[in-house]
Amino acid sequence: MPLRRQVFHTVLAVALVGGLLSGCINDPADVARLEEQLDDQVEVAREVQILYSDSARVRLILEAPTMYNYLTPADPRQEFPDGIIAYFLDENQDTTSTLVAHQGIYRRRNNLITVRDSVVWESVDRQRLETEELNWDEQRELIYTNKFVVLTQPDYIITGYGLESDPSFTNARVLQVDGRIPVGRPTE
Repeated sequence: MPLRRQVFHTVLAVALVGGLLSGCINDPADVARLEEQLDDQVEVAREVQILYSDSARVRLILEAPTMYNYLTPADPRQEFPDGIIAYFLDENQDTTSTLVAHQGIYRRRNNLITVRDSVVWESVDRQRLETEELNWDEQRELIYTNKFVVLTQPDYIITGYGLESDPSFTNARVLQVDGRIPVGRPTE
């Protein structure tokens, strides 16, 4: 091989190796910006669907556009800042009620679920609850709030402050009733 061609190949090889090596060096400023954005104590998930089951049967399907899963041992929790919709299912996997809220948080340490901002729960048997905040204490099997509520049932609408109920809403009661409005039945 002529010397001129050999020199050309050597220069080309050195240039390629130099280019590859320089491409592997990260800009320290870029690395610092990336480290600021990353948080090893928070996992972020988009378009989530969570299934909760009991005795191998799905009882609740929760959907949310965004979920933050905080891994801090002092306060492990899941936050849903962009809202949630939950579908409650019976033993036949039929939807019995739905819950919609603009925000939600699940605190794992005390098994407390809190939903806030335009909370609406509706059942298939025409019951509806509207409030600004609703809590579900899984250990005590108690749903409650101290906020203003509007509870609509087939025969009447109850307004007031505070509510306590079992998880199925079969024994819901408004704690401080402001008003009870009968709902007229349609004529047959």
